[in-house]
Formats: sequence, structure tokens, C-alpha cells
Amino acid sequence: MPRRYEAVYIFDSTLEDAAIQEKLARFHGLLQSTEDIVVDHWGRRQLAYKIGPRDTGYYVVAKFTCEAGALPEYERAMKLDDGVIRYLITIYEHELGAPPSLGDDEVGVGRRRDDDDDDED
Repeated sequence: MPRRYEAVYIFDSTLEDAAIQEKLARFHGLLQSTEDIVVDHWGRRQLAYKIGPRDTGYYVVAKFTCEAGALPEYERAMKLDDGVIRYLITIYEHELGAPPSLGDDEVGVGRRRDDDDDDED
């Protein structure tokens, strides 16, 4: 059963943009994705901490759908590539943001119960 994943790549910032595109195409080809892969280039940024001699990296975020069986070869290819400084693959469940808010009725009920507890003291 295919699942949605999100991958964050940090490439060596000295790589040319064409080389990064080529690497992404090779990695994403290994996924055998049934849907289009959404790629968001964040560009060159300062790393939060030095990784070896590097203090900058080229960030890319990709969202894709694939079978879990395709992930080991995909991950192996990233580990063997010297241009990839770090990567992280997670299951993509929903957009980031505020958690869903409780309805007004649910919040009001919780307050009334709290008020009732205070009366018992």
C-alpha cells in the first residue's frame, strides 16, 4: 500500500544547481512513485551547526507517494552520494500549523465542569 512521505535533503552548497537537479532526478527515479513528486527548493542557507568543514548547505524538500519497499534502495543511494550532507525521510501526515481547534461547545462544556468542581470545595 503506497504511503505519502516527505524528504528533506541538505546538499553540499558547492554543487551546481544542474548537478543537484540531476541527483534529485536519480533519487526520485528509484522511488517508482505513482504520483508526481512535489519538490520545493529552499536554496543555499546557513546550517544550524557545522557539519565537518561545511557551514552552509543547499536545502530541498520533496513530498512523494511510494511503496515502502522502494525506500531501502532510495536511502542507500543517498548514503553513498558524497553530495548529500544530510537527509531525513518522514511519513507525511498533514501540513504543519496549529493543531485543530476544539469547537466552542466542547470548550464551554469543559469550563462548566471546571466551575462545578470549584463549587464542591
